[in-house]
Amino acid sequence: MTFAIEPATHLARLRETVPLVHNITNLVAMNSMANVLLAIGASPAMVHAREEAAEFAALADALSVNIGTLSPHWVDAMVDAAGAVRSAGKPWVLDPVAVGATRYRRESVARLLALSPDAIRGNASEIIALADQGAGGRGVDSTHAAESALGAAIALARHTGGVIAVTGEEDLVTDGRRIARIRGGHSLMPRVTTLGCALTGVVAAFLAGSDDRFEATTAALACYAVAGELAGENAGGPGSFMPAFLDALHALEAETLTARQCLEVTDAP
Repeated sequence: MTFAIEPATHLARLRETVPLVHNITNLVAMNSMANVLLAIGASPAMVHAREEAAEFAALADALSVNIGTLSPHWVDAMVDAAGAVRSAGKPWVLDPVAVGATRYRRESVARLLALSPDAIRGNASEIIALADQGAGGRGVDSTHAAESALGAAIALARHTGGVIAVTGEEDLVTDGRRIARIRGGHSLMPRVTTLGCALTGVVAAFLAGSDDRFEATTAALACYAVAGELAGENAGGPGSFMPAFLDALHALEAETLTARQCLEVTDAP
């Protein structure tokens, strides 16, 4: 069975509500994540001190957590913030960067998984590693295609109760019952650092106030793919791609999104 999702409806809601997204992300990603969230219509905040992380998280509409540049104090802040949003009934998204690379990353993610993220966004190698079906890729890079992680993603969604988003040349989203495949984007996107990290914040923004986490996550990835495709048409290389991408996100309209989006939703096996 196929299902219809309207990303434009989710984008319109985001822009109307302007959700405050609390991001505990890596040192490399802060600036680009903030700019991406502003461009699409959300309000970003970068708060990582443990002394205020939980208090601020309770005020925000959603939380994104990225383990790219870990330290003990930051991990404690992540756990505190995730616990606070969970208690407040608000959504949070986990980005398990290179989770299979070291024991410390695996242990840190285990603490975070215990707090039931509403969505997990990662590349195929990271999702396979989380599901204990393989290694964690080469550093932050994936050594697997997204489709190869489908079984792991479905199993992980059913185990955690959250939505799993696997990003790559073709993106996959599953809640264990449904599968969305999203095509689009541009080949320059992997050449610009932290675009994937920024997408995790965008997923959190779309989840804020949504009553269907699967649809909201799929809508976030569809918007990102269309904006990437548009930016690639005007960019000469990685250096010009990023400003073109921000402009494309900012200018993205319902008509363009609906005409350009390429997604299919089916039942999970």
